[in-house]
Amino acid sequence: MNNYRNTDYALNKHSKGIVYKFADGIIETTLTDYLRENPEKTEQDFNRFKELSDEIYYQQDRHQNRTSRLDVSIYCLKQADYISMLHLAADAQRKNERSRAQEQALIAAKRLLDSRKLTDTQKHRFYLYFFEGLSTRQIALQDEVHQRAVWDSLRWAIKKLKKYFKSQLSENPEYSYVNQSYPITDNSSQP
Repeated sequence: MNNYRNTDYALNKHSKGIVYKFADGIIETTLTDYLRENPEKTEQDFNRFKELSDEIYYQQDRHQNRTSRLDVSIYCLKQADYISMLHLAADAQRKNERSRAQEQALIAAKRLLDSRKLTDTQKHRFYLYFFEGLSTRQIALQDEVHQRAVWDSLRWAIKKLKKYFKSQLSENPEYSYVNQSYPITDNSSQP
């Protein structure tokens, strides 16, 4: 007898009667018992009741199979919690480092804008793109120029920014993240 035969569903399905399984024993109601208890009922009523009983046991068996595969030991849960805590700590550290780097980049970019190393046009477009979040297309429409002119202004401004960062790097080692590239993208989907 395999595990399937021990289930309530199998026990009910393969018996001629309707099986009720309790903690202290099993009761089986046969067709004869059913008709004796319910003289107004017929064999068809018993068969429908048996089919319904089989379906209920089947649904219970499916549900038990689905949920029993989800059971996890407490030990595994503790390990999963510990691992997720490690990931959360690492994520928090990365976010902290990223926000620190962004803050330093913002300070350096503001210093560049104040340093008079950019032309007025470059300064204007650099500010709109990086600080206001406008796309190159939006800046081009606003300045009534071709989008390529905006790209060129931003590229020259970034080159000057990198050169400025390199000179600042020798004075301030906290700008070591400067070597990362920040590409210009066209965010034309912005409002």
